[in-house]
Amino acid sequence: MTVWDRPEPPTRPAPLDRERIVAAAVALADEGGLDAVSLRKVAARLDVGPMRLYGYISTKEELFDLMVDEVQAEILPDEPPGDWREALRAHAHRTRQAALRHEWLADLLGGRPALGPNALAVAESTLAALDGLADLDTAMRAVETVSAYITGAVRREVADLRAERATGLSKRDWQRAHGPHVSRMLATGRFPALARAVHDGAEVDAEESFGTGLEWVLDAVAARLATRSA
Repeated sequence: MTVWDRPEPPTRPAPLDRERIVAAAVALADEGGLDAVSLRKVAARLDVGPMRLYGYISTKEELFDLMVDEVQAEILPDEPPGDWREALRAHAHRTRQAALRHEWLADLLGGRPALGPNALAVAESTLAALDGLADLDTAMRAVETVSAYITGAVRREVADLRAERATGLSKRDWQRAHGPHVSRMLATGRFPALARAVHDGAEVDAEESFGTGLEWVLDAVAARLATRSA
C-alpha cells in the first residue's frame, strides 16, 4: 500500500496531518537540502514527538515521495496549452523554475516514476498533448526524451549553483581563477576544437542555454512525429 492509499490516523491533541508534515519537510529541504530532512527534524519543526510522524509516514523515502508530489503541483499547467510543442515547452520551463525554487528536487528527478496525484496529473497533461499525433509508443518516447533533457539540464544548472555557493566564486570568477591553467593546456595544440570553443564560442546564460537546447529537442520530436504521421 502506498503512502497515498494509507489512511491517516485519527485526530489527536496537537493537530497533525500529512499536509503539515510535508510542508515542514519542504521548508527544511529548501533551507538545507535533503540532508536537512529526517523524520526527527521534521517532528522538531512541528514541535511534536518523532513517533507521532510514524502514524502518517513510515520511512524517509515516503516523505521524499510526498515532497516531490507537493512540488509537482507547481508544475501543473494553469490551463490547457495550445498544442503539443507549447505543452512540452511549458512543462520544461515550469520544471526548471520549480527546481530553482527547490534545488533538492534536482536530486530526486528521474529514476522510477512518481506516483502521487500531482505527478500523475503532470504525466497525464504531457501525454495528452500528443494524443492523436502519433502511436502510443512514439508519444511515450517523445515525452521520455524531453524529460531526460530536462533532468540533465536542471541537474547541471543546480550543480553549478551549489558549486558557486560552496566556493564563493561566481562562474566568471572561477573561469578567471583557472584561466592560466586552461591557457597553458590550450597552447599545447592538443585540443584545437576546445580552443576554438573557448576563444570563439558565444557565452550565454543558463536560461538561454536551457531554452536553446530544449528547442533542439523539440525539433527532433517534431521530425519524428512528422515521419510517424506521414
